[in-house]
Amino acid sequence: MTSTPTTSSKTTKSAAAKTAGDGVGLAEPQETEAEEQSLRQRLRLLYHGHSSAAHRFRYSLLAFDLITVAFIIATSFAPSDQPWIRYLDVCFGIIILVDFCARLWVSPHPAREFTRISTWADMIAIVSFLAPVFGEGLGFLRVLRTLRLLHTYQLVSTLRSDFPFFRRNEETVVAVLNLIVFVFITTGIVYETQHYANPAIRNYVDALYFTVTTLTTTGFGDITLDSPLGRLIAVGIMIFGVTLFLRLLQTLLRPQKVRYPCHGCGLQRHEVDAVFCKACGEKLNIPDEGRF
Repeated sequence: MTSTPTTSSKTTKSAAAKTAGDGVGLAEPQETEAEEQSLRQRLRLLYHGHSSAAHRFRYSLLAFDLITVAFIIATSFAPSDQPWIRYLDVCFGIIILVDFCARLWVSPHPAREFTRISTWADMIAIVSFLAPVFGEGLGFLRVLRTLRLLHTYQLVSTLRSDFPFFRRNEETVVAVLNLIVFVFITTGIVYETQHYANPAIRNYVDALYFTVTTLTTTGFGDITLDSPLGRLIAVGIMIFGVTLFLRLLQTLLRPQKVRYPCHGCGLQRHEVDAVFCKACGEKLNIPDEGRF
């Protein structure tokens, strides 16, 4: 003789089924959140990590920046209404936008990113690539991002470990790059503000020629900026450009030193063949490539 289930057993089974259903419902958002955190962690390791994959990723970003600058220079010689130029503009803009959003997403303090000039330069570049009506010249400001990449601790430490030449001549390389970036940024500003109104500025080469002759105070006079804005730009080129140029000469002419922190007093720069710190006398163990 079979017995029928009691009311209490039915209630217990329904409660267990409801609990199991709630558990499945809660598990899905938790799994989604875990996957999101895992993706964010992987991206953070690529942007800020020290693995070989992170090194290759940051080198690829640097290469992409250089390709972008070369593209902007090359397209300045072609008519801006070409369909293939607009197509590539949109492609570059989408890649920059994705990278920009990824940087904000993995940053521990996203709001602080907007206090940096390079962040605003990226935003201007994105607008100029995705909306060609703003003019392709503003995209040239994206070279500021190259300066930021070279000044981040992660990439600089990578260059030090991968390239002995950079480790021995870090200050000279950085000074050269600062001057080059300044020349490119100024060239972009000159081109963007003058190529519509000044017949002597037809492309980036003309703007670069004017920038270099002004920077070196040569002043041949064949290209001049007659407007008040143009004269202010020329004044800025001479003041800031000469300062960077003198900084480069300073790093080239002073005695070569290596950067190695002394454990006793913290002095960073020492002679190439130094055995003891000249400030505190602490013994140094400066790594080299076996030249001495």
